[in-house]
Amino acid sequence: MNTPVIGVLALQGDVREHLIALAAADAVARPVRRPEELAEVDGLVLPGGESTTISKLAVLFGLMEPLRARVRDGMPVYGTCAGMIMLADKILDPRSGQETIGGIDMIVRRNAFGRQNESFEAALAVKGIAGDPVEGVFIRAPWVESVGAGAEVLAEHDGHIVAVRQGNALATSFHPELTGDHRVHALFVDMVRADRAAESL
Repeated sequence: MNTPVIGVLALQGDVREHLIALAAADAVARPVRRPEELAEVDGLVLPGGESTTISKLAVLFGLMEPLRARVRDGMPVYGTCAGMIMLADKILDPRSGQETIGGIDMIVRRNAFGRQNESFEAALAVKGIAGDPVEGVFIRAPWVESVGAGAEVLAEHDGHIVAVRQGNALATSFHPELTGDHRVHALFVDMVRADRAAESL
């Protein structure tokens, strides 16, 4: 059985929920806080939280450069909410000192859908996921202002891009880990499996 080992960046955010969702999607899931733990995983989830804080903690823990190197080398990576911001090549309104990992040719606007008290849920048709719409939970969520030629739009809400894929990098504005519907995580696990299979050829 080709069971991939997938890490969840465990510096801030809803780490536990992603670990549960990945396990439900038939992956071995483990938290990642140090470069040596990053080196042991086949793919990585960047959870929601506060993107500026995650950025600063990644630098502090010595993870930013190893993360950039792994993503540049093609490691599958999935970012939700703040994780989407971390994967953007450009942020429209970055906080002072905020850095990104990059990996998706997109421009992201932070907190675009409003403040915490303006959080909402929406049913989304997500390209690559069959069946009923995916229930998206939006909490201080970003949206994607624009994408480059290499990025594929997977979902939109209210005229705004909320899910994107570029190669082995996947990003959503919303939090599928909070709904009990593990199909987005299953899509990512399949991406990791395909990457491992390609490497073994």
